[in-house]
Amino acid sequence: MKKGLTYDDVLLVPQYSDIKSRSEVSLATKFGRGVKLGLPIIASPMDTVSEANMAGSLGELGGISIIHRYNSIEEQSAMIASLGGEVLVGAAVGVSGDFMDRAVSAVAAGAKVICIDVAHGHHVLMKKAIKKIRKAVGKKIHIMAGNVATLEGFNDLADWGADSIRCNIGGGSICTTRIQTGHGVPGLETILQCAKSDRDAKIIADGGIKNSGDIVKAFAAGADAVMLGSLLAGTDCSPGTIFKTETGELRKTYRGMASAAAQRDWRGRVSSCEGISSSVPYRGKLADVIKELDRGIRSGLSYSGARSVRELQAKAQWMQQSNAGATESSAHIRLR
Repeated sequence: MKKGLTYDDVLLVPQYSDIKSRSEVSLATKFGRGVKLGLPIIASPMDTVSEANMAGSLGELGGISIIHRYNSIEEQSAMIASLGGEVLVGAAVGVSGDFMDRAVSAVAAGAKVICIDVAHGHHVLMKKAIKKIRKAVGKKIHIMAGNVATLEGFNDLADWGADSIRCNIGGGSICTTRIQTGHGVPGLETILQCAKSDRDAKIIADGGIKNSGDIVKAFAAGADAVMLGSLLAGTDCSPGTIFKTETGELRKTYRGMASAAAQRDWRGRVSSCEGISSSVPYRGKLADVIKELDRGIRSGLSYSGARSVRELQAKAQWMQQSNAGATESSAHIRLR
């Protein structure tokens, strides 16, 4: 039986560094088809994460948002058009129904990335969708696809024409796919396996990332970018609803798109439920959250003596830690 590791199972070993300042570290990434990211962070296509406000603000900070598909074609395209072409933005589509009209409309509105967004991307419908969308939108548009959990899946999507691929199945904080279906691969293991590919497609670590340290580990394992949901859902730019708990804590709604509530809202019915509806602490301004993540990522690269993600991947040394080691890695003071 194979053994799979995820983010809390490992640490990167500190190495000699001559980096005197975090400003010496570059996170800029060439993502293909003319897409360049100053910050390789992608907002997940969820209705409590990524709409026009998130897209505009994250785009100004160097990242990119994928506008979710749980709306009408007109609503999605209007959000994209409202940005005026001033930032990079992508649009999510499915693999059936209105996906072709949605993709064409999004590109006409200004989307530079079309994200084919399904839970299990290693599928014949994905193969057909990539080829149809490429034919419809041309060679200048970046096609993102997923999700996959294996090297075979990654290679197939790359061969079908995907420029970047979302890697991980069932690892998100509000995703229950592994519980419901028994299928999945631990998040970090997925990245390590997909990084063995000799294809040119970019790797997106999607799901299970809780902090900047996990982002550094994802990059070291081979990811070119990370897709975030819960870490962005609590910010001022997400579409979720802010509310106050009985104890006075401010929180913001956050839900999986395969949750029962999301399916009722957008489909009018519930089929297979592979997510939950929940909330996250309200974290304030997106710019402040991104600044905190950016500092942590840059510091993480400097601990390995790396000035870029590529250099980190070449230098990374790993150590598997025990459960006690994982406990020791977190704040663990006992108040008496």
